[in-house]
Amino acid sequence: MKLKTKDLLTLNELGNAELVEIIDNAIKMKKDLKKGISKPLLKNKTLAMIFQKPSTRTRVSFETGMFQLGGHALNLSADELQLKRGETIEDTSKTLSRYVDLILARVYSHDEIELLAKNSSIPVMNGLSDSFHPCQTLADLMTIQEKKKKLAGLKLAWIGDGNNVCNSMIYGCAKTGIEISIATPKGYEPNPNVVKESSKLTDVKLSNHPETAVRGADVVVTDTFVSIHHQTTDRTNDFLPHFQVNSSLMKKASPSAIFMHCLPAKRGQEVTSEVIDGPQSVIWDEAENRLHAQKALMVALLRV
Repeated sequence: MKLKTKDLLTLNELGNAELVEIIDNAIKMKKDLKKGISKPLLKNKTLAMIFQKPSTRTRVSFETGMFQLGGHALNLSADELQLKRGETIEDTSKTLSRYVDLILARVYSHDEIELLAKNSSIPVMNGLSDSFHPCQTLADLMTIQEKKKKLAGLKLAWIGDGNNVCNSMIYGCAKTGIEISIATPKGYEPNPNVVKESSKLTDVKLSNHPETAVRGADVVVTDTFVSIHHQTTDRTNDFLPHFQVNSSLMKKASPSAIFMHCLPAKRGQEVTSEVIDGPQSVIWDEAENRLHAQKALMVALLRV
């Protein structure tokens, strides 16, 4: 597969067919790994991982993925780079392009990931910014495909903050034919440009009523109320108790609905432990699928 894009910054860079093919390849890679089949598709390739903020799933899944594909990953915290001493993002990007084959960056500002990509001659992947989290959406769509055996025609309900993860999820639903119904408190709506653009491809509904959003939903998704970008702000009073995903809210979705959360979760806030640990929850499969979806993404970006 040859992607039209060099980088993955928002998920909107991918064509509809390209996105579906990455998901299909990720599912195949997962099945092969379970059978003990390993292909060193990225042998002698190196991934530079820049982390301005903490990470569990992103760091471990990318590092493990490179190892499984025969490549090597370098974990670079911002404090360990010359960025700490004032070197520009542009110069850092140009330098890394001469050493490695891929760059992954988890940044505070989306402008920074755009600068990295603009000045890099190699593919750049957004491992999370304040605006988007495309790698998470790849894993989410893969999980939905595994559990529901299809994507097009499903209804997904997003409950809570219209944040970076929500923005990428809207793009993902639009490109795969999933209807998305989003319920947020007033003032917490997702990016209006993302909504406008995606509404050309699928039904994107916005409301302030979780009960309306989840009605008949095949997938229910939430995220933390206080994200890594808002750690100094207590926003929970704007969300609780109305926007908590609990057993009562899940009962208003389809009886066969699955529950997803990108993690980490604040149990007892955006979701109850009863839902997280309940039979409808697929969050651990979702977390595992970060590994496989990102492996498929890296292979696609390097065109191997």
